[in-house]
Amino acid sequence: MEKEIAFTGIMSSSRAVNPDFYNWNRVKIRYCDGGSFAGDAYNKEAGIYFRGQRIWNAVIKHLLSIGMASADQVLLTGCSSGGLAVILHCDQLRAFFPPAAGGQTTVKCLSDGGLYLDAVDISGGRSLRSYFGDIVALQGIPQSLPGACTARLDATSCFFPQNIINDMKTPMFILNAAYDVIQISLSLSPDRADPSGSWRACKSNRSACDTSQMNFLQGFRDQMVSSVQGFSQSRSNGLFISSCFAHCQSEQLGTWNNVPGRSPTIQNKGIAKSVGDWYYNRAEVKAIDCRYPCDKTCHHIM
Repeated sequence: MEKEIAFTGIMSSSRAVNPDFYNWNRVKIRYCDGGSFAGDAYNKEAGIYFRGQRIWNAVIKHLLSIGMASADQVLLTGCSSGGLAVILHCDQLRAFFPPAAGGQTTVKCLSDGGLYLDAVDISGGRSLRSYFGDIVALQGIPQSLPGACTARLDATSCFFPQNIINDMKTPMFILNAAYDVIQISLSLSPDRADPSGSWRACKSNRSACDTSQMNFLQGFRDQMVSSVQGFSQSRSNGLFISSCFAHCQSEQLGTWNNVPGRSPTIQNKGIAKSVGDWYYNRAEVKAIDCRYPCDKTCHHIM
């Protein structure tokens, strides 16, 4: 693990790149538990402790003790598994700033690349559901999941954001690529679902996808768009669903950039401007891109 990580994108101190958040106090919580900071269990047979939820609680309490308790504005962000962690913990964070305490702290959350879908893979199975189910059981995650979800669905289903986001109370912005390359590789076409290797070229290079494969990916994109319809009805929530083959766009200089022509855009507005407009209530942002390959501003990584 690297000893130092550069702060780029939304973490950047450059006003030109990151005008809305460049002068904020910024803290990066290193991802270390493999369960989006939601586990709390001890595997006696393996001698392994899973303490993601306790780590989360300890870090937030420490930050509160050194000044965050008096913050005027707070934004919880994360990408990939960290983006999932944001969705799981957003309302928990808000609870650390109770209105009854007399504070006026604005708490909002940004999930980047964390909208993992309970999708059918190319073999007709549900590879990601199987993987998530193992994590949820092994790490004792059910106790950390939102009660509004577990009251009606099983714990594995409640580890999928699509079953959580409609019940969230804290304002949330979802930033995701409709053709999320991590989900294409690990959820839709993992090796065990593709023993013949027919998807090997496609999942490495979008130009190698044939018509049938591209139609399958378009179906995944449509499922993602459908999954946020209820979420988007709240005026306090925001969306930026690009038609890019990408993953994690908020921490990269090339995609989080206020300089014109540098960031993927939807309706002539880039990612950094969209998130800033949403956070500061300058504009309502519900941006969903057209289907690939319509957007020529994408920074594809596949």
